[in-house]
Amino acid sequence: MSTHPRAAGPKLATALAGLLFAFAAVLVPSPAHAASGTGAVADALKKGPVYVDPRVESQLPKSDADALAKKIKDAGKPVFVAVLPQGPEFPQATVLKDVRSLTGLTGVYAIRLGDGFNAGADRQVMPRNAVENLVGAVMRDGAHDAASELNSFVDQALSQAKGKAPSSWAGAHEDGSATTLWVVVGGVLVVGAGAGYAVLRRSRKKREEAERAELDALRAVVDEDITAYGEELDRLAFTPSEPGATDAMRTDYEHALDAYDRAKGQMAAARSPQDVQPVTETLADGRFALATLAARRKGEPLPERRVPCFFDPRHGPSVADVQWAPVGGTPRAVPACADDAARVGRGQDPETRMVPTDEGPQPYWNAGPAYAPWAGGYFGGAAGLLGGLLVGTALGSLISAPSAFAESGSLGSESLPGGGEFSGSDFNAGDFSASFGGGSGGDFGGDSGGGFTGDW
Repeated sequence: MSTHPRAAGPKLATALAGLLFAFAAVLVPSPAHAASGTGAVADALKKGPVYVDPRVESQLPKSDADALAKKIKDAGKPVFVAVLPQGPEFPQATVLKDVRSLTGLTGVYAIRLGDGFNAGADRQVMPRNAVENLVGAVMRDGAHDAASELNSFVDQALSQAKGKAPSSWAGAHEDGSATTLWVVVGGVLVVGAGAGYAVLRRSRKKREEAERAELDALRAVVDEDITAYGEELDRLAFTPSEPGATDAMRTDYEHALDAYDRAKGQMAAARSPQDVQPVTETLADGRFALATLAARRKGEPLPERRVPCFFDPRHGPSVADVQWAPVGGTPRAVPACADDAARVGRGQDPETRMVPTDEGPQPYWNAGPAYAPWAGGYFGGAAGLLGGLLVGTALGSLISAPSAFAESGSLGSESLPGGGEFSGSDFNAGDFSASFGGGSGGDFGGDSGGGFTGDW
């Protein structure tokens, strides 16, 4: 994953600019004529966890706001709260992502907008489904005054949020001379810029190493899938010139052969874990062509276009939904091939796809987030469907729609800036079109637009 040499200069400049902005925000007192709108909210949240617009102070009086801020600071967690009036300077659809972008700090952001309420979080601070469930619970609690609503949300968020309070909340010392202040600022900026660039380089290297390791693990599993698919082609033993062959059969066979060649080419060209998803999509499509060809040769009804067998996609398209529960989980309907459906019906264990992990072979749904692109390809990239099937499993807890299949979505959060750390606007804000009062939250890690819809 090489980077073109000419791109280094602009990227370094961007990183240094972000670092300069962060350190300046910590050390330089805000001017009295602070900008209005989301800029003013962001400036305030860099200095403290709670901001109340003067026009809606009656919703959260100063004493209540101070108590809420103290609670957050005492907990030392990156939880940010804003109480804002409805107005054109605070667009309902974008205010959450705008405030997060301008504040530049990873954390949990809760905004009371007029009488509405919503929240979002960077995924490394709080999972999307946790935010979503918490917002819904707060909205359904019945106490909709700002103090009760915000305290209820904050109490739960503080117990779940990861990371620490941003250092900028400590504030700047404003009683020194301007000369001394700027000498300190200059020294910190020089040292901080160099240190910050080193941190960025280490973080990038760590991400790339994690991607390579995940791709290597996925490559072994996908190669097994491709081999099994080729063996299925051989077992079918179809020849286009055989007696009884029809044009429809020949079309199915050609489709299946093309899928085999295409999957091999896609895997050979894969450079990141996300590149695996198109490979398993191709294999699923090819297996349906094989199932259709087999039915035509036997004179049986053509198969319904369904997702692959949940237990092992190599079994081909599913034929029915069966009730099944993972160990320690609750039963749910999952798609199964005929053989696995019969096994489950007899009370037996299905034939499960096992994959290698550091703890030894595990069912793919217990193997961690690296297998999200692999599973997502088989199930049509339908993270909502897959997340529902996998509720209560290791993979299901990490899959959200659509962020699990976005760029770097399979890497987990260990390589991202921690809670309360500066990331600037380097987050994917696609999940932050919100309906305030709708009771759905989101994370700063999604990749596509839309509302606050996530996994449950």
